[in-house]
Amino acid sequence: MITVEALTKTYSGFTAVHDVSFTARAGRVTGFLGPNGAGKSTTMRMMVGLTQPTTGSATIKGRPFADLPNPGLEVGVLLDASAQHAGRTGREILGIAQRTMGLPKGRVDELLHRVSLTDDEAERRVRNYSLGMRQRLGIATALIGDPEVLILDEPANGLDPAGIRWMRDLLRDYADQGGTVLLSSHLLHEIEVVADDLVVIGNGRIVAQGTKSELLAAAGTVVRTPRARDLAHALEVAGVACTLGTDGTIRTDADPGQVGEVALAAGVPLVELRSADGAGLEEMFLELTAATQRESGTAPTEKSAA
Repeated sequence: MITVEALTKTYSGFTAVHDVSFTARAGRVTGFLGPNGAGKSTTMRMMVGLTQPTTGSATIKGRPFADLPNPGLEVGVLLDASAQHAGRTGREILGIAQRTMGLPKGRVDELLHRVSLTDDEAERRVRNYSLGMRQRLGIATALIGDPEVLILDEPANGLDPAGIRWMRDLLRDYADQGGTVLLSSHLLHEIEVVADDLVVIGNGRIVAQGTKSELLAAAGTVVRTPRARDLAHALEVAGVACTLGTDGTIRTDADPGQVGEVALAAGVPLVELRSADGAGLEEMFLELTAATQRESGTAPTEKSAA
């Protein structure tokens, strides 16, 4: 449903996005991950025609966003919840979207209820909304046209735990009914829970993509034993490369079955043996984007802080 082909964006000699290509499929949630400044938002803006690419293309249902006759009926977009008109009420903002798309008036109340904004909240001006309320209003605006595709940039930002759970269930249900969801977020746990596919970007380039299970499975195996050095030696003798951590944990690219067989043959007791995907998405993300992470161990100087 979404096809991005060789998207590149250059600003005055600086390349923010370089040759980015991926596909987000119908019936699936695609997580779009990357550190701050990696090019996620620029890519999404190019996808919906807000930023002109230097080269490359992005199509939705086979057409560029600008060629869709009534885009809101086909693509729901939330790129910045804070960009809503601060002087209008939530109901007014949804009403404008409803009239622009030619929808029945009842859709406004239907969407307010769906995103759990009360009648009182709907009559408040957006300048008096919390960030979480703005996110709910933005999601309502994206959904009002009942589109087949959702493109959402950090939709959980500002939501409390109950709101995050609500959003996760909403997007999962949307995809399960055949919709296409492209979801950017820095909340890696939420992506891990809801996403089917992952696209990881760093320094404007795709560094990994595939199904969540494929990418996490590539993390290998974690094993823990009170005789870690003995097991590490046995693995090396068996031709299995491994790394012994300072906490006594051993990591290896071998599958758990092979590690278990080596431990049994060596008479080494195990207290933990599992696929490293149990460590979650965060570890994989940090490894893939290590070269693009902002250092945080050194306090900034007065000059740099200024």
